[in-house]
Amino acid sequence: MTHTYQINGMTCNGCVAKVKSELLKIGDVTNADVQLNEPQAIITMQTHIPLQTLQQALSKAGNYTISQDESHAEHYVEETAETKSWLQTYKPLLLVCAFITGISLLTSFNNDAISWKEWMNHFMAGFFITFSFFKFLDLSAFADSYSTYDLLAKKWYTYGFIYPFMELALGVAYLTQWQSVYTNIVTIAVMGFSSIGVIQSVIQRRKIRCACLGTVFNLPMSTVTVIEDLLMVAMAIIVLL
Repeated sequence: MTHTYQINGMTCNGCVAKVKSELLKIGDVTNADVQLNEPQAIITMQTHIPLQTLQQALSKAGNYTISQDESHAEHYVEETAETKSWLQTYKPLLLVCAFITGISLLTSFNNDAISWKEWMNHFMAGFFITFSFFKFLDLSAFADSYSTYDLLAKKWYTYGFIYPFMELALGVAYLTQWQSVYTNIVTIAVMGFSSIGVIQSVIQRRKIRCACLGTVFNLPMSTVTVIEDLLMVAMAIIVLL
């Protein structure tokens, strides 16, 4: 995989050489094309390398800072969206939601009827546990992606590492029906706040990657993500009422 980054602090070809040398020392980096013009670096890597790891490497070379090149990232997502239909793009998300919906309906069916309150509890339990699982597959990559649009993660990078644990805790709380009132209040607060950054990105038409299923699937940010967040808020409110 190849990613493009912006690098600040380079002033001469000597800087370029030092930056390139440190990048190539990172185990999974197979090639690093660093140039002074933009300035930018096109890095080819075997597996995704967190931005924090790249920054730590550059700090050894000098006072340089590295950041995701938004213009190239937007072009990549836009290009992918054009070659895939809406159904093909969101197929992984739709399948995950369909499985969660079906299983939660089955577990909520008692005495020839469905308890809708119980179904919502089971659905939210499945939602949070499943979505946290995908984020845990590559926690560092999720934190990088999440920090590009979430309001808190932009200012406090560590929040991207904490968020999946919060989702997992909410899923377990819904599954065990532990402190239902407080669980729903926390869900409204967390998902409601999370949706603000998503809504801003959609309104601004930013072509960025949605981190809802971690980095396993390349899903673009869209109104689907907004609906996903606000659906959890709506369900939590309904259960509370």
